[in-house]
Amino acid sequence: MLAKTCLPRKAWSRKGENGVVLVVGGSWLYHGAPFLVSMAAMRTGVDLVYTAVPEKIATPIRALSPSLIVIPLRDYKLTSKSVDKITKVLDNVTAVAIGPGLAKGCEKGVIKLVKLLAENNVPMVLDATALFGDILLHVAGSRVVLTPHAGEFKRLFGFDAGDTLEERAENALKSASTHRVVVLVKGHVDVISDGREVVVNRKDPLTAAMTVGGTGDVLTGVVAGFLAKAVSPFNAAVAAAVANGYAGMAAAQKKGLHITPEDVIAEIPFVLKKYDAVV
Repeated sequence: MLAKTCLPRKAWSRKGENGVVLVVGGSWLYHGAPFLVSMAAMRTGVDLVYTAVPEKIATPIRALSPSLIVIPLRDYKLTSKSVDKITKVLDNVTAVAIGPGLAKGCEKGVIKLVKLLAENNVPMVLDATALFGDILLHVAGSRVVLTPHAGEFKRLFGFDAGDTLEERAENALKSASTHRVVVLVKGHVDVISDGREVVVNRKDPLTAAMTVGGTGDVLTGVVAGFLAKAVSPFNAAVAAAVANGYAGMAAAQKKGLHITPEDVIAEIPFVLKKYDAVV
């Protein structure tokens, strides 16, 4: 799947032609999540990453990496006014990640942004706070990947993801088919479905180290990076799950059960570079 997903880069391409990601997330408590998403997306090889976060955490995120274009939002959560500011950069964006670290109570803002993206056929990946039942009405049939863990799956769809792999596969297929979306159920074994087929990503036992907080944000960033390169939502989800798992395994081979999400991000280029090509 990675060989099919990592498309050749044109030798004469210009900045912006290899993907531009917008990450919308963060709060006073969870300032790290949008940063991790952004850096993971950057490591997939996109050209630019915009990171829209509450003004209170904008400066710390700027200090963490000069590679990111940080958009400070005046409100402490994603509001209608915040979305209006975000729309100013949408003409340049080829994929959007929404949710990681967002404060609770931002449903109206998320819906407004998602509707706008769907109307303009912009690919998106939704995670964390952006996964709530009412959002399903607004993403059906759009170019979207939903990335819940088991708890978020129940909040989103109203029933359990399942205890066994067979149950998770069946429920992912049913949910994706019903709502016409791509569903990536995160776990020790990832389950991905577009409503027509199911792919199971079995990972090395070393990836048990990936229970550390933030690795789900890394996965979201990798999905966004692939989406930004015009990869289909289903292929982007499958490839991201595989790449994230390999990166986590590589990090754990070096550091055992003591990895951080930054360790996983650092391994992403080494997972993907074997598929690099310039034409």
